[in-house]
Amino acid sequence: MDLNNLGLFRMISRRMDWLTQRHEVLAENIANSDTPGYQARDIAPFDAYMDRAGARLAPRATDPAHITVSAGGSGPVARSTDIDDPYEVKPSGNNVSIEQQLMEVTENAMNHQLAINLYKKHAGMIRTALGRFGR
Repeated sequence: MDLNNLGLFRMISRRMDWLTQRHEVLAENIANSDTPGYQARDIAPFDAYMDRAGARLAPRATDPAHITVSAGGSGPVARSTDIDDPYEVKPSGNNVSIEQQLMEVTENAMNHQLAINLYKKHAGMIRTALGRFGR
């Protein structure tokens, strides 16, 4: 049984991919904190990422009277963008704030751990439902 065929696991997997891409962008910001003229970047929020991927986790309509929601999009690649409202700008034109970036990295790490825990817990529930308690 491939868990990635289930909508919830596919969503968690995409969330972890997005968090990995965001971590790379935040690491680049920290690495370039002393580069003159470097502008801090971030990627679009996860909701926008999922909109472009066209992969929303939505209830399935089982009756014609149910309300339906359509999702469209083009591609699942998260794109980095410049930060619109930087915390501070150095005289060299660099707007990377180490403190702000470290807070973002910490938040990102906590969200990644949450996604991993959700994946593990739901996989455990499926194993329990299938009768595979200890495997």
